[in-house]
Amino acid sequence: MTANTTAADKSIVTELDFTSRTGKRVAWEAWEFAIEGPYLVRVTNAAYGYLKDDHSYTVGVAERDGQLIPSECECPADVHHESDCKHKVALAVCGRAVVMQSAVDYEPSGDTEARQNASKAADKLRTDGGTATQEKEDSSLDAPEHTECDCDELSDDFPCWPCVRDGKKELPE
Repeated sequence: MTANTTAADKSIVTELDFTSRTGKRVAWEAWEFAIEGPYLVRVTNAAYGYLKDDHSYTVGVAERDGQLIPSECECPADVHHESDCKHKVALAVCGRAVVMQSAVDYEPSGDTEARQNASKAADKLRTDGGTATQEKEDSSLDAPEHTECDCDELSDDFPCWPCVRDGKKELPE
């Protein structure tokens, strides 16, 4: 079996300072990556299953000597220890240059601010690029007044629902 690791990927890993224990954990655990914003990648340890959201941290990407490398992480291990955390190593080893370059190239859509300041849900939720439908002038949820009565078609003098709803007839006991 051959490894799909390029020389650039190997040099990214050599830029990081991590313990052998961290390297083993990165190899054993499952990882998910999502671009959070420019130069930001959400690294999630999916090995925790349904608790994985509690093990998800944002990792910053920086350019050092023309190479993209994971530079900072918001996890407690990266904040309190001198060696690099497993999230940064996972981004370098598993996510590699492709994920980090995607974070660098990320451009937020231009209408994000307009959607955040929108007052109607229809203005905020246009994810498929469609258009909002026009609202009716009468947006009440009440049914229109019933003009035709269907009571004659029912048996045993049982009233139709529109007559009961409108208060014209009562239900028999």
